[in-house]
Amino acid sequence: MLIEKTEAEKQLATFPGWEVSEGEIEKKFLFPSFLEAITFVNKVSTEAEKAQHHPDIDIRYSKVKISLATHEEGGVTEKDIKLARIIDNLT
Repeated sequence: MLIEKTEAEKQLATFPGWEVSEGEIEKKFLFPSFLEAITFVNKVSTEAEKAQHHPDIDIRYSKVKISLATHEEGGVTEKDIKLARIIDNLT
């Protein structure tokens, strides 16, 4: 079931940096080095596989942008909020 933008913002309030926009949630992470960014992405991929829910990931040297949406639902769902919380705990 889709979550309205205001509800998603409310649920993400305790996880700073997450933004709700255009039917997805996203956060940018900055690391000291490329290797640390890749290590983080590898951790995210492991958790995404466990959840069977896969984010869009953009890596630019030491910057990583994670975007989450439940494509088959057409927007943000509880699956996205749950994975965002898991991802935040990886840093």
